[in-house]
Amino acid sequence: MTRFGRVHLVGAGPGDPELLTLKAHRLISRAAVIVHDRLVSAEILDLAPEGAELIPVGKAPKRHPVPQEAINRLLVELATSGRSVVRLKGGDPFIFGRGAEEAAALHAAGVPVEIVPGITAAQGAAAASGVPLTHRGLATGLRLVTGHCRADAPLDLDWAGLADPETTLVVYMGAASIGEIAGRLIAHGLAPETPVLAVASATTAQERRLTSDLAGIAGAAGAAGLSGPVLFIIGRVVGLRGCGAGALIARLAAGGAGAAAGALRV
Repeated sequence: MTRFGRVHLVGAGPGDPELLTLKAHRLISRAAVIVHDRLVSAEILDLAPEGAELIPVGKAPKRHPVPQEAINRLLVELATSGRSVVRLKGGDPFIFGRGAEEAAALHAAGVPVEIVPGITAAQGAAAASGVPLTHRGLATGLRLVTGHCRADAPLDLDWAGLADPETTLVVYMGAASIGEIAGRLIAHGLAPETPVLAVASATTAQERRLTSDLAGIAGAAGAAGLSGPVLFIIGRVVGLRGCGAGALIARLAAGGAGAAAGALRV
């Protein structure tokens, strides 16, 4: 009877090695094989033990050198050879990481799978920038969406639902489509002056940020030439960026959360 190895689907977090979970760090430091995405930082891969096999299978926009089906087969082959495998993904493996597809393929092949969550890019970018994703009186909900559809299909999102001023909207993989996204949101009622924060390569030494409003974000991001993975945070909470806790508390005390929402601008 063949003895299968185990596959760990591990979230590598947004880039900073210090934002790895303790479990992720332990698994990486003991791994025999690491199958990793493009967005996993070199500093995190350096944690692998000497002699570990590192297999890159990363994707880029409109460039998928290793198709998802081939990645699924590779993970099954490695595990059925008896090896213990770390499948390392940027952020969290189950948030726009296709982790569920890989887990399903492994389960179908009878391979044991363990999911190790990671800090997703929305959390990392927001925390590094001092922006709360939710805040009483400003944002009572949070929605995460992708700005890039499978096989480059047209975006088909719930535009009316997303254009909710009480919600913080975070767009992953949206650098190429942020103009269309902004236009659709404005057309469905979201104010053109809604603040937006764009963060490239969040929590790494290459991190860059810019702020604009919804009407101007596409032009601002294009002029800045942001490279690497870019994440967009859209909503009134972006107005809290750079506002010290004391100033924020004073504004809230003076006029309530509504006054703070109107006074704080990018």
